[in-house]
Amino acid sequence: MTSPEPLVEEEERLEQASQSLKALSHPLRLKVLCTLGRQEMSVQEIVARVGTSQSNISQHLGIMRDKGILRTRKSANKVFYRVGDERTLQLVSLMRDLCSSGRATP
Repeated sequence: MTSPEPLVEEEERLEQASQSLKALSHPLRLKVLCTLGRQEMSVQEIVARVGTSQSNISQHLGIMRDKGILRTRKSANKVFYRVGDERTLQLVSLMRDLCSSGRATP
């Protein structure tokens, strides 16, 4: 008989993955992730590239940071963001491919 501990750990990982996917499901958040890619950027740089208000970007960055999607580094009065996990970058790359092709393939 299997120990219940692995099932609990699996459920926790599934819940975490589900929450991350929910956080990624917003178009502006996907745009931010595509903008960041493998580089690190300040909030001001992200705002300039994405083209919306700083308060709007900050709200979405906070959601992604809270879900563990983004990591931060503070330097003086600037906060720099980067994608925290290579798997997230792979997922974003796949989503970018789906969006640019205009259709999903079976």
